[in-house]
Amino acid sequence: MADMKTAAYICKGCELGNRLDAASLVKVATKEGKMNLVREHDFLCSAEGVAMIQNDIDNEGVTHAAICACSRRAKTEAFNFPTTAISRANLREGVIWVRPDTDEARETTQEMAEDYVRMACAEVKAMTQPKGNPNTGGVKTLLVVGGGISGMTAAREASKAGYKVVLVEKTGALGGWTAKLHKRIPTREPFKAPEDNGIADLVAQIEADANIKVYLNATVAKTAGAPGRFKVEIAIESGPTATEDIGAIVQASGFELYDMNKLPHLGGGQAHVVDQAGLEALAKAANGGPIKRADGKEVKSVVFVQCAGQRDTTGEHLQYCSGHCCNTSIKQAMYFKDSNPDIDTVVLFTDLRTPGNGEDFYRSAQNKGVIFSKGVVSKVESSGDGCKVKFKDLILNEETETDADLVVLATGMVPTSGPDLDALAEANRAAEGGDEGAKQQVVQMMSTSVLNLNYRQGPDIPQFKHGFNDSHFICFPYETRRTAIYAAGPVRRPMDTVQAIEDATGAAMKAIQAMENAGLGKAAHPRAGDLSFPTARLEGCTQCKRCTVECPFGAIDEDEKRFPLFNESRCRRCGTCMGACPVRVISFENYSVNTVGAQIKAVDIPDEFSEKPRVLILACENDAYPALDMAGMNRHEYDPFVRVIPVRCLGSVNTIWITDALNSGYDGVMLMGCKHGEEYQCHFVKGSELGRYRMSKVYDTLKGMNLEEERLMDLEVAITDIETLPQKINDYAAKIVEMGMSPFKGL
Repeated sequence: MADMKTAAYICKGCELGNRLDAASLVKVATKEGKMNLVREHDFLCSAEGVAMIQNDIDNEGVTHAAICACSRRAKTEAFNFPTTAISRANLREGVIWVRPDTDEARETTQEMAEDYVRMACAEVKAMTQPKGNPNTGGVKTLLVVGGGISGMTAAREASKAGYKVVLVEKTGALGGWTAKLHKRIPTREPFKAPEDNGIADLVAQIEADANIKVYLNATVAKTAGAPGRFKVEIAIESGPTATEDIGAIVQASGFELYDMNKLPHLGGGQAHVVDQAGLEALAKAANGGPIKRADGKEVKSVVFVQCAGQRDTTGEHLQYCSGHCCNTSIKQAMYFKDSNPDIDTVVLFTDLRTPGNGEDFYRSAQNKGVIFSKGVVSKVESSGDGCKVKFKDLILNEETETDADLVVLATGMVPTSGPDLDALAEANRAAEGGDEGAKQQVVQMMSTSVLNLNYRQGPDIPQFKHGFNDSHFICFPYETRRTAIYAAGPVRRPMDTVQAIEDATGAAMKAIQAMENAGLGKAAHPRAGDLSFPTARLEGCTQCKRCTVECPFGAIDEDEKRFPLFNESRCRRCGTCMGACPVRVISFENYSVNTVGAQIKAVDIPDEFSEKPRVLILACENDAYPALDMAGMNRHEYDPFVRVIPVRCLGSVNTIWITDALNSGYDGVMLMGCKHGEEYQCHFVKGSELGRYRMSKVYDTLKGMNLEEERLMDLEVAITDIETLPQKINDYAAKIVEMGMSPFKGL
């Protein structure tokens, strides 16, 4: 680039000047880094230091700057120069804080620092400052699918923040399951009694809100486009199809109760056995008076059976706990006791779980005379004018039974999340092969679609285990694999009303963030605000489709010539496409095969006689790199012969980096990525899994190079591995020494 002007800035603050030879670092940046301008400063992040850099940008024409100071995760506001390409050499957390302050360690500590300066200089010269996505969408209207308490809360919170909302509800009235409740679990101290369900007030707020347009008896017929520019077709019963311009989407499609007819051994299907929704209907009909069965008989004895078809280890029924059921049964038991304290009210449970209110609500029920008994029900059968409940008393360890006029089954939540995309893809393949049954199955599955996405990956959000919308609720709640489409409420995980309200509020805020970022040409979670996006040199593309297939977020389609077509607004900037490309034609302006490759080549590789090995660490920037930083903050030492390069995701790692490193004399390579699988912690969902799959192929390459397989190590790292990670690095470095130096040194 003809008009590129480079600069390197060496910081001497935070003990860097005392622990390192700054003059030597300046020399490295000047002579080896070949930077046009090199300066040192006592405190680079101070107002004076930042002003010095800004002055060079404004008056010296600096376009590319290597800041050699602290971690790229630190001082991001101070070192924010929007017009300038910036790289960071981590001399503080990555060098002096992980090395002992002794004369013996000074030489290797200095070598580490000099390598990181070389790497930062090489990286920044391979970068271009991103200008942002030109294909932006400026629509700021939120679509909420589902008119229950989750959906209405999301709509109201977005409206209160000043955004327009389109609310689509498939039935003829707002309210969802909560509207069917006689009362709801208490939401505030003292957690003594059930309270009003609150739906009438919320519906009135929705109807009076000029920012919210409501479609009743309506479904989403088609969703196309991208964040900030979705086109959504809404099918209205007995009316024309409406089209809305949408910026982001919250799916709050709720749940259904598990079918109690699948539980005949617990009385499912019998006249005097109801589920919790059935009991709510009876209670609403009674309106505070004596609760009567469907046949009109007043209930004098009732048994609540917890975990009915839930927490099932056989796999036949629900394997999970639905969270709200214990509190719901406590509430419903109070319906009976509040109308008549003499009614025999028994709750049979294995574990009593009362989230949100401690044990206050449970104790209040006990005080009202509700009996709680620890037992497992084996059979519910008709007996005279009622039911006989047979169960094992877990306290007395004996089989027993009790009679009841009515039995209530806590059957649990099944999410209304649309078809499972993997099952749908399999059925589609069978249908294409001529299987008539599969064709009918495809039609039936498509009829359950909630969003009807016009995405090559399928019509709905991918599902996590048990059919809930795929959103890792520990690391990043509400997020799904479809950018700017968020899940809220029981469609995401089992929860009660209070949790659903909180969930919907969070999802609405994330959707607003996505709309705003889309309008600015920036990325959404987790690299929120990132202006870069992938581009491809199509003249070198082999049309292998690996990028389109491996993209976790449906951000890559194919054009009419079958070349990859990037949808930048959907892209999360993980780089999985870059790691997948076998011909290395996909890159980002500030993150590419070249930016990482240049860093790998910039490291000084000692000869085979120096007894100073070099180990390359490619560390995920979301978990592994922060863990290394925090290890430094806690002064946990690790081997001076490792060189760390942060990567956006293990999925972005191209195998050429591994082979280049080993060919150039590195003695080993460590890959540090997030946990994958069902309990994944990868911020890009599939990135670490795809990266590990690709890396497994490298072992064949190692054999071809006559290198030991142990020279490549793959490590799952969590952000909390602050104390254990340095030891794992040290153990691996010791293993490399034991194997001996690479035979490729000096070649």
